Amino acid sequence: MSVGDTVGLVGNWSYPTAIRFGAGRIGELPQACAHAGIARPLLVTDRRLADLPITAATLDILDDAGLGRALFAQVDANPNEINLDAGLKAYRQGGYDGVIAFGGGSGLDLGKMVAFMAGQTRPVWDFEDVGDWWTRANADAIAPIVAVPTTAGTGSEVGRASVMTNSRTHAKKIIFHPKVLPSAVICDPQLTVGMPRAITAGTGLDAFAHCVEAFSSPHYHPMSQGIALEGMRLVKEFLPRAYADGTDLEARAMMMSAAAMGATAFQKGLGAVHAMSHPIGAVFDTHHGTTNAVCMPAVLEFNAPAIADRFDRAAAYLGIADGFDGFRRFVRDFNDGLGIPRTLADLGVKSERMDELVEGAFADPSCGGNPVKLTRKALRELFAAAM
Repeated sequence: MSVGDTVGLVGNWSYPTAIRFGAGRIGELPQACAHAGIARPLLVTDRRLADLPITAATLDILDDAGLGRALFAQVDANPNEINLDAGLKAYRQGGYDGVIAFGGGSGLDLGKMVAFMAGQTRPVWDFEDVGDWWTRANADAIAPIVAVPTTAGTGSEVGRASVMTNSRTHAKKIIFHPKVLPSAVICDPQLTVGMPRAITAGTGLDAFAHCVEAFSSPHYHPMSQGIALEGMRLVKEFLPRAYADGTDLEARAMMMSAAAMGATAFQKGLGAVHAMSHPIGAVFDTHHGTTNAVCMPAVLEFNAPAIADRFDRAAAYLGIADGFDGFRRFVRDFNDGLGIPRTLADLGVKSERMDELVEGAFADPSCGGNPVKLTRKALRELFAAAM
């Protein structure tokens, strides 16, 4: 499908923030910066993206508009406070007045944290998503953020938090503040065309996990419930197409939509899939979305008593026969068709670190959104089933 064939897949959205969606709209980055009040931006991305043509082309757009071409790319796949300190040093020394968070989850999350922490005096861990800790931050000192996703999975471009790994403890922490939500977003599906197939699959299944867990969460949020259901449908229909043909712009656009929908939906809550995936990623540096996909079958089995009825109804909407049982079979077959490993052991997870993984999962705030109460014993059984 050509750009001309996607002419109808264009929109200006204000939920949950201002989003410029459509192929080619990266050209509007200078206007998005102006909307956010940024005249001297620092573009933050990960090491893998730093030298790719899409990054160079984006810097050219900024430079041509008189916004410079400042770049910070010392960002790991699972960003940590070391990356953050380096980014803050670059931001402060350069005299920048805002951040363009560019990339997949790692670049988006770290970029948002650079903007958030630019004017704070407390350590980043003081703002973990616990109770009202976010109120400790000086909201007036948070720099403006423009987000530009280059993958279709995490949805961090529409999120009010970032996931940071503590390099000393290997624990993943969620850092939250309402003003971490970018004030302008550009979702251009052309930026995702060059994603390798494995990354297309892993990021797409991250979006799927967000929707499935939000839909499973017992908390009341009917808007998120509806968004999660439609997000699942988009992934089911379009991820195989994006995986088979990376140049399919319609499929790329629909997956970029699903990613933003998943992150919007999980305001309703996440659950055991993410509680497990976070410590696994922190300890073994696995790809987050792929890890979610490997964990999901065991979690669906565990949560069955609480979610079977609602997934019976969802399966009908998704065109899946046999209700919840059919949905579980679909998830397994879907993973297989996208080249996802069957077990955590296949990802390199070692059972001798089980105690560490269980404790990390039990402490993860995602536990609170699981429809069946999570205990250490239950988490140990889930890890064993996924191994």
